[in-house]
Amino acid sequence: MLYIEKLRYFYSTEARRLFRPITSILGRTSISPNLLTVLGLLLTLGVAPLVWTGHYVTAAIVFTLGSICDMLDGAVARLSERVTPMGAFLDSTFDRVGEGVVLTAIALAYARDGSLWVVGASFATMIGSFLVSYARARAEALGLDCKVGLMTRPERLVLLGLGLLLQKFGVLPVVMYILSVLTAVTVLQRVLHVRRRFREAEAASTTKP
Repeated sequence: MLYIEKLRYFYSTEARRLFRPITSILGRTSISPNLLTVLGLLLTLGVAPLVWTGHYVTAAIVFTLGSICDMLDGAVARLSERVTPMGAFLDSTFDRVGEGVVLTAIALAYARDGSLWVVGASFATMIGSFLVSYARARAEALGLDCKVGLMTRPERLVLLGLGLLLQKFGVLPVVMYILSVLTAVTVLQRVLHVRRRFREAEAASTTKP
């Protein structure tokens, strides 16, 4: 758990601080946050053919660049005061599209090689990652905060990027197995968190005079 918290701190604070000069430059230009969102999606989509053709190191680099765009779009929007509901909607939607395409490409590459366990893990990870995001969105629509869990998007991006980068050593299948299990655990954590928050609210309402 300490490692997870450190990773989240790095992704949410240290990484943004590292890219603050770039964010400041982009914030003073006419480049819109939505353009960065689209660019991030296009880069992530470009990972799919690289995975299919076995260029895993290049895929890891392109995937990292797409992830950086995904990190910069929100920061630029806040800095330039161009935060919009539509921008937030596109960002979240394109995140799901990009992640789904990459995981599908991994599944297809391993299906071609006959590694059906990795195929199953890839699709289980995709379902789990979508449910992790949906659980948070649904909870927030009901007025509850729901950012808990072991395997949120930052952790998934880091693990997936490492898996692609180190595939030369056969790491990617192991990463897919880990992701498939931990995304399911995260969904369960969020369900239990929401149930606990509702029970606390019900208990508080019954004790009021």
